[in-house]
Amino acid sequence: MRIGILSRAPDAYSTKRLIEAGQARGHTVELINYLHCYMNINSKDSALFYQGKQLPAYDAIIPRIGASNTFYGCSVLRQFETTNIYSINSSIAITRSRDKLRALQLLARKGIGLPITVFAHGGRELKDLIRMVGGAPLVIKLLEGTQGIGVVLAETKKAAESVIEAFYGLKVNFLIQEYIKESNGADIRCFVVGNKVVAAMKRQAPVGEFRSNIHRGGHGVPVKITKQERETAIASAKVMGLHLAGVDLLRSSRGPLVMEVNSSPGLEGIENTTKKDIADLIIRYIEQNKCCTRSSRKFEG
Repeated sequence: MRIGILSRAPDAYSTKRLIEAGQARGHTVELINYLHCYMNINSKDSALFYQGKQLPAYDAIIPRIGASNTFYGCSVLRQFETTNIYSINSSIAITRSRDKLRALQLLARKGIGLPITVFAHGGRELKDLIRMVGGAPLVIKLLEGTQGIGVVLAETKKAAESVIEAFYGLKVNFLIQEYIKESNGADIRCFVVGNKVVAAMKRQAPVGEFRSNIHRGGHGVPVKITKQERETAIASAKVMGLHLAGVDLLRSSRGPLVMEVNSSPGLEGIENTTKKDIADLIIRYIEQNKCCTRSSRKFEG
């Protein structure tokens, strides 16, 4: 197969591992910086161009689109989809998962466990919002944040009011969520490929920090997940329409709660922690599903 990887980071661990895994299985793998792509859109011969040349026909695409470039990256991916090229994650699934509020609304509609979350346009309902999530401590999250950036733990009611009022003053969109005390600063990253959780790790926040992201200094350890956690992770990826996803769960007294469904989960932490060849599993999944999916998959608009 000829596989294109949409990525701006040729030196990133995940990009390198996917290239290595694809080549090891005999495929031609090419890196495409999606921000350098441009499109000719018309009713007869629409085409994608890159570095002054029209891109060839690929058998499959692996999108590794950064959160800050979701709009343009997914526009490029949609152009591939118009020519019926298989992508392990569709453009609509990626944009759905990147909209944190929409993602939570979709998960809630399917009855998937979530932290209590509130969202409002202004601060007139401030006291009611804080009450709805059970009071302080509580978590405040920017909708556009990623890798733990833009996530604040307000430990007191006064601190919560100050942060919320500041965010409203900046005219940014954010969510307010209950703080799950029993998680003890840890979450579970479930790595989903297709309809399986192929690996899982527990991420523990460092002392003095509540964010467990590896990028924030958290460390991962292998973990055995429960049947309910496995089913929740698979169901969450399915709700988003993702065939490749990192589903982050909190262990709570009322069962697993989904924090986020990531459409471009990193490979470094999960591979180093679990010692599993996740990149190879991704390539094998594409091999098994490209042919049977490509002809029947419709462009989702």
